[in-house]
Amino acid sequence: MKKLRSTYVHRGDAIRRRNRIKKAFAVIGVVGAALFVIANRQPSTPTAEAAVDAGATSSFSFGLLGENRRLRMELENAVGEASLLKAQMDRANRIITYSSRYGIPANLTATIFDVALAERVDPELGFRLVELESGFNPRATSRVGAMGLVQLMPSTAIQFDRTATGEKLYDPETNLHIGFRYLRRLIDAYGGNVRLALLAYNLGEDAVDQARREKRNPFEGYNRILLKSYTGSGVTD
Repeated sequence: MKKLRSTYVHRGDAIRRRNRIKKAFAVIGVVGAALFVIANRQPSTPTAEAAVDAGATSSFSFGLLGENRRLRMELENAVGEASLLKAQMDRANRIITYSSRYGIPANLTATIFDVALAERVDPELGFRLVELESGFNPRATSRVGAMGLVQLMPSTAIQFDRTATGEKLYDPETNLHIGFRYLRRLIDAYGGNVRLALLAYNLGEDAVDQARREKRNPFEGYNRILLKSYTGSGVTD
């Protein structure tokens, strides 16, 4: 498959976002400079003829405060927009990276990435799981009846979504939400031990728990393959 970095459909969006970030930071600089000038503005030296009535002075002060507020709001809006654009740029760059690494379409990459974050699973771990379980094939079906991208058994899926039966488990978003939610629950249940959680995902919780009760080493090839060179915690906050 062609490298998606050169064919990625949103490449133009990434360039436009970079330009918008530059403009936002330019606005921040201008507004910040204006605030600095206003904050350090010295009052005019009083003279004998500067007998301004109290009403005019009050009006001037009120106008200055209003201008300060307006500029401050513009600065806050510009900072907020720059932060949002940076987050969008980071997301786009990570999606491009995963698309290129695994040779999969951008829309599927974005779905896996976004659902992993929504279910508080490390996207890196999420992509590894999907690759090993289904090879990124949404229609994958195992000999024992596991279905979809993360190879869910209907009996497991229905514990998280009572409507998730049959054809619905082939829907990428539904399949990923349930699978990643299940994985996150297992990671929490095993005290953050990602290796045990993945074994329980693959073999079943009962099999792993029984092996541990019998003081047998439950670790086998599945998690060694999936976690090769992986150093993350498996979860996000």
